[in-house]
Amino acid sequence: MPTGVTLHDVRDQLFDAAERVLLRDGPSGLTSRAVTTEAGCAKGVLHRHFADFDAFLAELVLDRVARIDGQAAALRDSAGTGTVAGNLTGALTALFESVAVAIVGLVTSRDDLRARLRQARPTGVPILTEAAAMIASYLTAERELGRVAEDADVDTLAPTLIGAAHMLFADRKSPPPEAGTVHKVVATVIAGVAQEPLPLTAPGESAPGPGRSRG
Repeated sequence: MPTGVTLHDVRDQLFDAAERVLLRDGPSGLTSRAVTTEAGCAKGVLHRHFADFDAFLAELVLDRVARIDGQAAALRDSAGTGTVAGNLTGALTALFESVAVAIVGLVTSRDDLRARLRQARPTGVPILTEAAAMIASYLTAERELGRVAEDADVDTLAPTLIGAAHMLFADRKSPPPEAGTVHKVVATVIAGVAQEPLPLTAPGESAPGPGRSRG
């Protein structure tokens, strides 16, 4: 690593390298040597800035968790615009097309990492917990605007949407689901509470015509 590089820059370079290794090789391929090799630096660089590799991974997860705060603010600000199903579809796709699914797999595969993360976040699965809070906050805003039913249980709907989306995106060996597939799942989950028309097809797709079943 070149001299004069700030700690923040080193962290970002190592974190980005770790993401690339994780997406390419999975949790089992994510080692300290793999990360430093990917980052193009000496192995000792990582250990100069982090107590050990699990400490590095914990910081990586917490850094990526923090990014959801920005996504949550943008999603909440979208309340009252577009459609509820469309906004949710976009937010869930952006979340799960990123490294989120891979990080969830990493956390569940490493006992020591989970133990470290519990010190900062005692409950829930990192990424999924924050994502559910993001969705619940957005649905609450839409409920206040009258686009979601007043009696809608947003604290149940949010993890339901996160779980459904996670299942769609979990298989990294297959192409990500099409927007229409995600939209259909979202529309089905919120159909009972949305106060707006909710076609099960995404914009641009053909809706079932007269006499045709949605299957």
